[in-house]
Amino acid sequence: VQLQASGGGSVQAGGSLRLSCAASGSFPSIKSMGWYRQAPGKQRELVAVIISDGNINYADSVKGRFTMSRDNAKNSVYLQMNSLKPGDTAVYYCNVQRTIYYPAGERLATYWGQGTLVTVSS
Repeated sequence: VQLQASGGGSVQAGGSLRLSCAASGSFPSIKSMGWYRQAPGKQRELVAVIISDGNINYADSVKGRFTMSRDNAKNSVYLQMNSLKPGDTAVYYCNVQRTIYYPAGERLATYWGQGTLVTVSS
């Protein structure tokens, strides 16, 4: 089970990028699929997440600029990033959370992609 993120790069402020994350392997019982980012010297933070009911939640800092989508047939999620700002500079990670069921109960498993760097210059 692997997550492969791609699409990062360097752009000027106001530009756009589209990130992709393809999941290989089986992901039954997915609870959520999301994008996180980590800027230098900062903690990893949520950017956008699709939860199991199909709702998408965005961080306030990206609302109206970023759009997350999902292609179930391709087991992939995407992040369209428009009107990029220097503050969006970070390594972006895709994330999957799924529920694993056991005879005695269940647990939440979390998977991370390798990260793709987005650099926005002013």
